[in-house]
Amino acid sequence: MKILAAENIRSADEFTIKNKPISSIQLMENAALSCAEWIFQNCKHHDTFTVFCGNGNNGGDGFAIARMLYLKGFDVDVFIDFTNEKRSRDAEINYSRLKEISGVEIKDFNDFDLHKINDETVIIDALFGTGLSRKLEGNYAKLINQLNDLKQRKISIDIPSGLFADFMSEEDQTVFKADYTLTFQFWKRSFLHPETGKFAGKVTVLDINLSKEFIEKVATDYFVIDDEIIGKTFKERTDFSHKGSFGKAIIVGGSYGKIGAAVLAIKSTLKTGAGLTFTIAPDCGYEILQTTNPEAMFIYGGEKYVEEIPLQEDAVYGIGPGLDKDVSTKKALLEFLKQVSEPLLLDADALNIISENKENINLIPESSVITPHPKEFERLFGNTEDSFQRLELAREKAKEYQIFIVLKDHHTQIINPEGTVYYNITGNSGLAKGGSGDILTGIITSLLAQKYSPQDACILGVWMHGKAADFAAEKFSKEAMLPTDVIDELGNVFLYLNKKATTEL
Repeated sequence: MKILAAENIRSADEFTIKNKPISSIQLMENAALSCAEWIFQNCKHHDTFTVFCGNGNNGGDGFAIARMLYLKGFDVDVFIDFTNEKRSRDAEINYSRLKEISGVEIKDFNDFDLHKINDETVIIDALFGTGLSRKLEGNYAKLINQLNDLKQRKISIDIPSGLFADFMSEEDQTVFKADYTLTFQFWKRSFLHPETGKFAGKVTVLDINLSKEFIEKVATDYFVIDDEIIGKTFKERTDFSHKGSFGKAIIVGGSYGKIGAAVLAIKSTLKTGAGLTFTIAPDCGYEILQTTNPEAMFIYGGEKYVEEIPLQEDAVYGIGPGLDKDVSTKKALLEFLKQVSEPLLLDADALNIISENKENINLIPESSVITPHPKEFERLFGNTEDSFQRLELAREKAKEYQIFIVLKDHHTQIINPEGTVYYNITGNSGLAKGGSGDILTGIITSLLAQKYSPQDACILGVWMHGKAADFAAEKFSKEAMLPTDVIDELGNVFLYLNKKATTEL
């Protein structure tokens, strides 16, 4: 799914109105109806809705939603700013329609009383949409701060008021803190970054039938990984195949006291379907590795640390889990990188070793994959003020070094050598445990060995990692799920993918 900037979304509205043809007020009606239906289905046990409407088209959506909810039998109160009666044309039309309904009270913001809101009231924010370009001040900021203090369920229409769609908010900016955001047609970039996404809550994208012709043609560098992208990426196994058909993966990792990281990476490599899996690890982990992963073959790499990395033909290397930064390991890694020319994956201590001298980055073969978490990224490429800046720096570095960067975060971003960004929306906070990154290393390495392109391996691998975590959270909870539970769910992810592929034939 494409992510469009606010300006392009407005253009999509205009193109749809001009070419469908459909009037702007009917398009607003469609959007409001989608929201009202979602609210009806998900808030059946609530009896009262308090809707806060601004003067622009977001407020127009709010007026229409209030009317529709009232006609469905709910009690509805609407609050507006009586000191400013200047509204957009479509907002004025829906305001007039709402005033014709005698059962809906329209009140001034100044008359809003926090203490009269009962526990079953749902607060709907339709104050400001994507057109907002300045921080909120005065009465609006005061109102939103009051609403944020309430414990009642809160829903934002299209975007939480005070939040910008495409860029970072100021540190002290007042933003409505929604439990749910019902957004139209597209994700906004601000929903996908930790500093701003926290205001959006759970996001639901509602299809309001904007022009598919416009959406197909408009250019963007930002995408959300959705079912359509995964459907085009995943390759079903053919019946007439053998272990050689699915490649050779070699995990390089482990050190004294950190063999577990290598165990997790190898297990996920095997579970993701590599034809042959090898481990280059120190001898101190031999028995552990052979016992936990008997399907993987062991290659001696040293005594307590990896001191040598033999180069094998027709193999894909995933290097880093539990590797440590012993002097002998640093030497072995850098010597290996000077010899290898094929794409590989680098993570964890492999990246930490490389970051000790920025010239080492030039040793990474083109089209390779690196999977840093924010701190590892900072060590490699420098400090940034926020995650928006970090992503833009990652785009620059992916282009400069012609590599793929998997920037791990709540919504992990995959950046290709052209600077295109793919946000992942599977996964949950249960992955915030040591070992989760080692699993991702194994998954992507396995997909690379199976001849997925680096881009497809990153996209599918990150999505699978998150999907397996979602399945694990359903069974064990985010708090109690373990990285090994995520690995165990990879089989169910493949069942899901195969079933979906068969259904869509």
